[in-house]
This record gives sequence, structure tokens and C-alpha cells, in this order.
Amino acid sequence: MNLTVKGRNLVLTDAISAYAEEKLGRLSKYLANGSRCEVELWSEKNPSIADNQAVEVTIFTKGPIIRAREASPDIYASIDLVCAKLERQVKKYRGKLAARSQGAHREVLASEGFQIPEENEEPEAEAPTPRIVKTKQFMVKPMTPEEAALQLELVGHDFFVFTNSETHETAVVYRRRDGDYGLIEAQI
Repeated sequence: MNLTVKGRNLVLTDAISAYAEEKLGRLSKYLANGSRCEVELWSEKNPSIADNQAVEVTIFTKGPIIRAREASPDIYASIDLVCAKLERQVKKYRGKLAARSQGAHREVLASEGFQIPEENEEPEAEAPTPRIVKTKQFMVKPMTPEEAALQLELVGHDFFVFTNSETHETAVVYRRRDGDYGLIEAQI
């Protein structure tokens, strides 16, 4: 696996870089040799953010792009958290591919960038799949994106679904990490 470590607003020491390479190198047993991994480590400058040491890892395979982000007060702990999250994601995706192929199309799995476990190797216990535990229904009112952002502030949620009065399409306005708003517009 080709691994690149970058730092932003952080002094990237050899020890931090080596630690990230060692921890993420363990994922190579699940990925094909052609996979590429980019690690970005940074420190948030805002003193009000307690978890100011963040790590984002993006793994490019021939199939999907796998990404995880974690933050904590310690950069080493952030690396550990993101590695655990990525390992769960890779195992889950690999398990879905193996279940779909049922062993008949193992070469397809390999072509998507994942190494196939040997026949005598025990499969990992699969994590339970997420399920829908609650359903809500509400009226989607026509309004402008600016009105939707105001409604978002009033209800105190992270996102707000509405019908854009200008385009008559369903849209979502959401609060970004930087405090600004984002707009997601559906395209049919």
C-alpha cells in the first residue's frame, strides 16, 4: 500500500509519521498492493475546541474510496481512533463483497483492490448492519434557502429539509463544521 502522510498547522515529526505509517500499515493485509492511502494530520487553532488534534485518512482502491476522520486532544489517540474506524469499514465492505460473490467470483474482489482470505481462513465476525429505528414524517414547506437556514437555527438541528421555492425541488440546508451553511439540491 502506498502511504502518504501530510501535516497542516502541526509540526509533523518523524515519530508521528512513523506511528501513523505503522498503524495504517496494518490495513494493508486487507487491501491490494495498488491501493493508495493519504493521511492528513492537523491541529485546530480554536482554543474552544477540546478535540483539537484531528486525523483524516482517505484510502483509494480500484473499487470504493474509503474515508474516516477522528479528533481527540492527543494526535496519537486520534490516529488510533481513525485506524480502528477504517479497519471496521474495510472489514464490513470486504464482508459484503464476499457475501455477494459467494466465492464464485473471487477474481472480481481482487480486481476491486481487496485481498481475498484463503479458503481455510476463518472469516471475521461481521458487524451488525445499521437499521432504521425511527421514522418521522413532516410537511416540506416551500421556502428560499435563506429562510431554510433561519428555520435551521430556530429548530436547533444540524440539517433542515425543504422545498426550494425558486426551483420547486427538494433540498437540504445543513450546518458545516466551519459554522457556515451548505445546500444540497436534488437532481432528477
